[in-house]
Amino acid sequence: MEATLQSIFRDGLETYQEHHGLSMDQSRAAQAILLCQTEALGYEEWICFDDGHREQQNHSCRHRSCPRCHGAMTHDWLERTQARLLPCDHYHVVFTLPHELDALWQYNRQWCGDHLFKASAETLRQLLADDKYLGAEVGLLSALHTWGRTLSFHPHVHVLVTGGGLAGEQWRPVKNGYLLPVGVLKAKFRGKWLSWLNDAYAAGELKLPPDWTPQRWRQVLRTISRKRWNVRIQGGYRHGHGVVNYLSRYLRGGPIKDHRIVPATPEQVSFRYRDHHDGCEKTMQLSPTQFIARVLWHVPVKGQHGVRYYGLYTAGAANKRQRIKDQLGVVAEAATATQAPARQCPLCGRPLFHRLSVRGQISYLVPERKVVFNSRNNAL
Repeated sequence: MEATLQSIFRDGLETYQEHHGLSMDQSRAAQAILLCQTEALGYEEWICFDDGHREQQNHSCRHRSCPRCHGAMTHDWLERTQARLLPCDHYHVVFTLPHELDALWQYNRQWCGDHLFKASAETLRQLLADDKYLGAEVGLLSALHTWGRTLSFHPHVHVLVTGGGLAGEQWRPVKNGYLLPVGVLKAKFRGKWLSWLNDAYAAGELKLPPDWTPQRWRQVLRTISRKRWNVRIQGGYRHGHGVVNYLSRYLRGGPIKDHRIVPATPEQVSFRYRDHHDGCEKTMQLSPTQFIARVLWHVPVKGQHGVRYYGLYTAGAANKRQRIKDQLGVVAEAATATQAPARQCPLCGRPLFHRLSVRGQISYLVPERKVVFNSRNNAL
């Protein structure tokens, strides 16, 4: 069997659906993965006017969970985000929810994702605004991930934090390369999450898993309230570009890329992963049903942003960022957008000209519409 996510879905999704239900988000993701870069989505056509050579390229689905078509969008996001970063030290903070909440997350994906972003951001901003620690407004870039290296369910958020902030009109760096005491960070984060969780349950905003009774709910709350939640502070990094580059690899394309999947059989899917305990690369084997289930666990909620910006990194803080760069003596560089190389004819080497743009009846570009253009962009 071809070792791609698309081929595994093509051969095993129907069997999976016979025994498991799909949410609307999962159904959309599965359809997109199956149709990506196939004729069903339409195509673009180029022509060489000298020798008549023609080339076609099928459209991509552009779904966040598809590993085939994320390259260009990830590249564009990386360029925009790196241009936004301030020229200062950055810290990488990772907030992880206790595994006892995994089942609750599956039935309240929108609420849990939004409040994980909110709790981590408010915790950092409130503590760093306190004169006891920094006393300044910082910039945060947050990215939500829900998977571990073996595609297990592991919801956590990565936060890139500026190593300083704006105090009034002046830039103030962190003291002695020290961001925050991790014990205080853990306690405040846990307190916020548990408070909001209790309020949401009391207001009837949460859906408990089918096998959870009110007694089970109270037991879970007691357990997680006594635990030390997992929050890690890494850094400081002399700049944030390395962390942003790391996050960009997980921004789109789902929890696994095709290059990690080794040749599959109808009975087994194998994929490579790096064990964080010993740093060694290993291989995991799953049945197609198990593998598809793990991939679908991580389909994002439609409309929910997987990356969010706070403080100095919001779009409305551009003037503040420029003021900081001026104070730090950084000369602004002219933006240079990377352009894709022009297509060339493989026969004569001359440029290929765009001739047709065809939208399939099923299209993620122009839904349920078919449009054809000639070389002068006139509709036919």
